[in-house]
Amino acid sequence: MKKALLVIDMQNICVGEKHSSYFKYDNKELIHEVNKAIDANENNLVVYIQNVMKKNLLNKFAPFHAYEGTEDIELVKELHIVSNNVYKKYESNAFSNPALNVLLKEHNIEYVEVVGVDGGGCVALTALGAIKEGYKVIINEKAIGTMFDKNRDKYLKKLRETGAEFI
Repeated sequence: MKKALLVIDMQNICVGEKHSSYFKYDNKELIHEVNKAIDANENNLVVYIQNVMKKNLLNKFAPFHAYEGTEDIELVKELHIVSNNVYKKYESNAFSNPALNVLLKEHNIEYVEVVGVDGGGCVALTALGAIKEGYKVIINEKAIGTMFDKNRDKYLKKLRETGAEFI
């Protein structure tokens, strides 16, 4: 089984010391659980995904800003960095960046484990994107931060229906 771990949006803006007040995770516990997942995948491909916002009128009114070239989009310093595989996304689904799929195909990846933030948004939408691209998906619930349970529950139900594995 060829597996990749996708680490979603573990950035200063989301889980760093000066994170946006919009994000209300138990940051230390989440970083700890994500690091455990990274360490457990030392023999697998580990890919870090950064959420980047375009400077436009719509994003100007967002509750947080993660613009290119700012410290906010950098991976949080406590995160275990075990590869140089860092990909940016401008939409919730990390597969909106076609380079991610190219990397996974080059490594003959069959399974994708997803961790990070947010279980009611980017993590779930990336997992659904992975399924659409033909990957088997593993949802590591302990290593996923979620703010809005209603969104999370809706997406997790959909992921269960599409055959995602939950650990």
